[in-house]
Amino acid sequence: MARGGGGGAAKGVNLKDKLDGNELDLSLCDLSEVPVRELAALPKATILDLSCNNLISLPSDFCSLMHLVKLDLSKNRLQQLPLDFGRLVNLQHLDLLNNRLVTLPVSFAQLKNLKWLDLKDNPLDPVLAKVAGDCLDEKQCKQAAVKVLQHMRAIQSEQDRERQRKLQAEREMEKKREAEQRAKEAQERELRKREKAEEKERRRREYDALRAAKQEMEKQTKKETVQTRKPSSNPHPPQPQRHKHSWSRSVLRLLLFMLLCILCTVAVCKLTELQHQPLCISVNTLYEDVVAALQNHKTLQNMLHQNSQQ
Repeated sequence: MARGGGGGAAKGVNLKDKLDGNELDLSLCDLSEVPVRELAALPKATILDLSCNNLISLPSDFCSLMHLVKLDLSKNRLQQLPLDFGRLVNLQHLDLLNNRLVTLPVSFAQLKNLKWLDLKDNPLDPVLAKVAGDCLDEKQCKQAAVKVLQHMRAIQSEQDRERQRKLQAEREMEKKREAEQRAKEAQERELRKREKAEEKERRRREYDALRAAKQEMEKQTKKETVQTRKPSSNPHPPQPQRHKHSWSRSVLRLLLFMLLCILCTVAVCKLTELQHQPLCISVNTLYEDVVAALQNHKTLQNMLHQNSQQ
């Protein structure tokens, strides 16, 4: 036995007992909730009467009852319909008389097969109330279905256009952000490139400066080495020349000293009483021979002349 939920369950409503052909009458059952699961198990019940109950809202899964063709929800306390109410695409007859509805969901525009609609005695939005009309007879209720569907489709189209405008604006904003990001990245790349070039130039200048300093140092070292090995403009005579002149003077002094000694010996042998001594006789004889031999020779005179010039 299938049992309804909420108030229906409390009273133990037997849905099969309420089913007559394809019509299921659940009116006046004091229902506060719709037994959706039990209704879904009766797909042949295409006509459903839920009028005169205590329904405040419909569950979202109520819209899965897509087999419904005629639905009576009049004289309840419904404040709104589910957002996807438009899924009931086979619905042709809808009675919403005497509820607390202010607006209809936008998906209402998808009820393409709706032929009859009653929205009387609801605190409808003034625009919607004007579109729906009075629905005092069959003709007016049919006109209400057509006009309300047109109105809801216009709202849906406007919302779609607004959604498209927002989507387009978001896309343009996204493109703008992407363009700004690309420009920023390009600027950052250019900045990094310029910094890298500046760093490279700085390192190159440092390298050139170090290389020039090294070359200057090598040049200076080479110059000092050349000056040490081959002095060309040194005002002081080199040390070997000084040694050479000192040695020549020493030899000359030695020769002069020896000559002086000889002259002294000759003088002693000639002017003193020792001239008759055998040694002095030999010295005097040698002196006279030497003097006689050198009278015509000017070597000694030249030597003495050079010494006097120095």
